[in-house]
Amino acid sequence: MDFDPKTLTYNADGLIPAIAQDAVSGEVLMMAWMNLEAVRRTLDTRRVTYWSRSRQAFWIKGESSGHVQELVDLRVDCDRDCLLALVNQTGPACHTNRRSCFYTSVEDGSERELMAPMV
Repeated sequence: MDFDPKTLTYNADGLIPAIAQDAVSGEVLMMAWMNLEAVRRTLDTRRVTYWSRSRQAFWIKGESSGHVQELVDLRVDCDRDCLLALVNQTGPACHTNRRSCFYTSVEDGSERELMAPMV
């Protein structure tokens, strides 16, 4: 069956959440937004492309930092309103230079940092 990104369910702003997960380790790396064109570009180039809400522009992960996300597989959830990008991640995925954006744990009402920035 051919995939048409127009069949996805985008929010009122034309965006869909995309979770990046390491294709080998299974570690959840980050979440960002895609629009229809970002999905198309990601599939065409195999370099994960997101839509920056703050800059109102496309950004290819790693374009300026070198911390590239190479697409291994793109998966659609059952409601077609969320994407899972299985990626080969080069370097840290988070703009804080951590491997994952999910580096803070909330336990008993307190936050605890789980990982330090990568050097």
